[in-house]
Amino acid sequence: MKKLAHLFFLAVLITACKDEPKQDTKIVEEVKQEEITTSIYPESITKVFDAHGGIDNWNKMQTLSFSITKPTGIEKTTENLKTRAELIDTPTYTQGFDGETIWINEKGGKAYKGNATFYKGLMFYFYAMPFVLGDEGITYEDTDPLIFEGETYPGILITFEAGVGESSNDQYKVFYNAESGQMEWLAYTVTFGRTEGSPDFHFIRYNNWQTVNGLVVPKSIDWYNYKDNLPTEKRNTVEFSDVVLSENAPDNGIFLKPESAKVIE
Repeated sequence: MKKLAHLFFLAVLITACKDEPKQDTKIVEEVKQEEITTSIYPESITKVFDAHGGIDNWNKMQTLSFSITKPTGIEKTTENLKTRAELIDTPTYTQGFDGETIWINEKGGKAYKGNATFYKGLMFYFYAMPFVLGDEGITYEDTDPLIFEGETYPGILITFEAGVGESSNDQYKVFYNAESGQMEWLAYTVTFGRTEGSPDFHFIRYNNWQTVNGLVVPKSIDWYNYKDNLPTEKRNTVEFSDVVLSENAPDNGIFLKPESAKVIE
């Protein structure tokens, strides 16, 4: 009986020893995979991503929607985060992008007078900060910090490879909290419709956040007046409501052009 017990103990010990390296190997592989996933970004922007829930978590999401209250009523944006198909629905028109074509569907006989090409993705891009700065074709470098009202915010300069997006000459600067890594300011240039870059940086302050599905996203953002490429005083606030972030893809049918809509060339 003692012999059998001894043999059983040895069998358990050998089995445990055999299983242990497999578990260690699996853990090492998972750690390596995590490093591969996140190490493509510099340390500074990774710190910002991490402060907002992590770029890997963002990449799991497929749908983003949010609403903005405007003088004409509620403007609701729905975005397919993988294809960047977009639907912007307002009381007077609906704007869509199916991945290739921009279209406008007017409502109530009211003529659309905006610039659909310029507005496509505009509010989505500002809302999805800082995660949209993890897109392909982007380069990062440290830039001079922003000093505002006695506070110093380290900066990251964002530029784009040629041909990326509608305006690859645009530049962005992200300024963040040195301790927490949370994004505090965005500076950006506007070069839409021009071949050359712009020296003028506009400023948005990001200081009102909310957590949705594990990601820290804006509850509101403040546009600031600026002088000599520095923010001066607050100009206006844009608030966001009914925010949805989901791992489920949206119905792509909503992005398709209705028969009554006009194609924007």
